[in-house]
Amino acid sequence: MDDGVGATLREVRTRRKVDLPSVEAATKIRVRYLRAIENEEWDLLPGDAYARAFVRTYAIHLGLDGSRLAEEYRRNRGMPRPAERLPRVEPPRPPRPPRPLRERRLPRIPPRVAAVAVSAALIAILLAIALASGGGSSGPSSGEPRIGIGQAVPVDTSREGGAAAGAQTLTLTAEGEVWVCLLDGRGRALVDGQILASGSEAGPFRSGSFTVALGNGAVTMMVDGRQAEIPESSSPVGYAIGEGGSLREIPEGERPTCT
Repeated sequence: MDDGVGATLREVRTRRKVDLPSVEAATKIRVRYLRAIENEEWDLLPGDAYARAFVRTYAIHLGLDGSRLAEEYRRNRGMPRPAERLPRVEPPRPPRPPRPLRERRLPRIPPRVAAVAVSAALIAILLAIALASGGGSSGPSSGEPRIGIGQAVPVDTSREGGAAAGAQTLTLTAEGEVWVCLLDGRGRALVDGQILASGSEAGPFRSGSFTVALGNGAVTMMVDGRQAEIPESSSPVGYAIGEGGSLREIPEGERPTCT
């Protein structure tokens, strides 16, 4: 078998008498990308993260070890591992043990200060009881706000089908052809590096948080029934959806690749 990832895939496909349109129908990878992989014309692919995902998916379809071939592609290209681009986090220092009781010195509180503090506490309790038994608060304003980047929106648990405490729902609708890698809060792949055709929908998914990488911005993202404001982009983008619907754009080195 010839050396190289592309030559390996082409030889296995040819030996099994499988044509490229059949592979496209099964993997949702366009024929022009499959041909570029076999010819190792990597510059014709959207980017290295997507090239690794395409190689892995193509190899698995042919019955090969997709992870091994994706790793071989990375080594041949001299690319660092995705985790090597992440910022280094130092482990937290262990807390100091408490000092023995004999070394502690409790501050002395003057009697007058203690009396004032007790009186203030009693007044606060009475005010809280009065507010709790008084008139109710005004209802929410009409219309549902959109979720902006860096903005948290409270989760509405009273709505039928809404997310429970600590969890939320996410639905993706493709406005054009878009590659998607979506992970839940535990790092499990919900959309495993697939290409969504225009008009197709993925979800709803349910998790406390999500991380998503997109081949472009041609997608509508709904978080707990609210549309997230995603700027239009023809380049790959990635977002982290935190608890309460907070949306944060993440740099390339931190985006999931599903490889």
